[in-house]
Amino acid sequence: MPISHKPHSIAQVLIAITLLFSLTACQPERSLLETIQRHGELVVATRVGPTTYYQELDQFTGFEYELSKQFADYLGVRLKIITYKDLGQLLKALEDGEVHLAAAGLTITRERAQEFRFTSPYQQISQKVIYQKGSPRPNDVKDLNDGALVVMANSSHSENLQRLKSNHSPIAWTEKTNSTMLSMLNLVNDGQATYTIVDSNVFDLHRSIFPELKAAFNIKDWEPIAWAFPPTSDTSLYSAAENFFNKINEDGSLEEQKERFYGHRSFDYVGARTFVAHMDSRLPRYEEDFKTIANEIDVDWRLLAALGYQESLWNPNAISPTGVRGLMMLTQRTAKEMGVRNRRDPKQSIIGGAGYFKKLYKRLPDSIAEPHRTWFALASYNTGFGHVQDARILTRQNNADPDNWFEVKPNLLLLKKRKYYKHAKHGYARGAGQSILYVKNIRRYYDSLVWATEKSADHYTPVPQSSLAMLTPLAQ
Repeated sequence: MPISHKPHSIAQVLIAITLLFSLTACQPERSLLETIQRHGELVVATRVGPTTYYQELDQFTGFEYELSKQFADYLGVRLKIITYKDLGQLLKALEDGEVHLAAAGLTITRERAQEFRFTSPYQQISQKVIYQKGSPRPNDVKDLNDGALVVMANSSHSENLQRLKSNHSPIAWTEKTNSTMLSMLNLVNDGQATYTIVDSNVFDLHRSIFPELKAAFNIKDWEPIAWAFPPTSDTSLYSAAENFFNKINEDGSLEEQKERFYGHRSFDYVGARTFVAHMDSRLPRYEEDFKTIANEIDVDWRLLAALGYQESLWNPNAISPTGVRGLMMLTQRTAKEMGVRNRRDPKQSIIGGAGYFKKLYKRLPDSIAEPHRTWFALASYNTGFGHVQDARILTRQNNADPDNWFEVKPNLLLLKKRKYYKHAKHGYARGAGQSILYVKNIRRYYDSLVWATEKSADHYTPVPQSSLAMLTPLAQ
């Protein structure tokens, strides 16, 4: 009769189960950083705006977006952006763990620092009281007690006003939800509010389309901007972000991003007023042609319009001492190449200029990505494709990136020196310095056109709905 091993088998199973639970219990819990890297996705909260996240040249961009993308690449994961229209909703989502971090141009205030963990600052801004030129200028907070001041709800501006009021300052104001700093500027510009408060970097970016708005005084001097993290005990992702900012500070890429987004935005009151006046009086005559032709060559019409403004101030009868003429200022050679018979015909000129720009754009190496590709094409439109290629070769020889416009610019200037141009295929680049200013101006005009055409709708170019979807709370 065989001996039964059943009791012994049950005992073995129980021991194995106990051992399994023991081993599992010994396994350390994954950190948030490990969980993100395992899932392969970093979820970042932001708002649509000129300093954060918007669409330009048919791609997403923005200072905060580019930094977030660099951070996701640093972690080796995908980036998912979730935008919030209301600042209070964004902060609530961050507090509830619906996102991993907020990169939304957030200033570090006393109240926020008690609720969230902030990285080291990467930018400093001041908060400016804005009024319209011609209206009485407020000199200090005592002049803001008539209730004509409007600010964003849940903003650091509101926090600072509350603090001033608690210190017995006579201030009265109204708060607007689901608003942006652009909408605040619109209210003052349209006479629906007398004063508002906006961050200095945002005001600087918008001055070209609001030349009649002025800064009266700072309600708060130099506040730091940083990324915010939920109030959890797990600091692994926060520590990775601190290491990331240390890295981009040391290798210069943070300064490069600041130059890219803020370096070309200078303000000239007369020039800005002229530009706004021309948008009202001249641009409407040619806007449909810009849109139709831009659509045919798959280019943002506002980029073509900015190019046209730089060339002729949208004047179809413009002519230069060297004989280039028309709205897009075509040479006889370029006009013939592009099939333009009458350079003074606005539509023909736009067709010729657009076609020539696109030809230069396509001719550039595939290694050049946006937005640098557009900037190289613009420089080529102005100073010639050959000189731009010579500058790229010189950039490579100087151990810099020939596909990066910012690294090529100084080498383009070198082509005015005999030491360098005598070895260049296309020789002396007489207009090198002018072409750098040329690209800078077009970038500024383009930004102004984007913001001016969007401001009536009180938002920037919308992002896809998939980017706006809310998530369930993430694993902590």
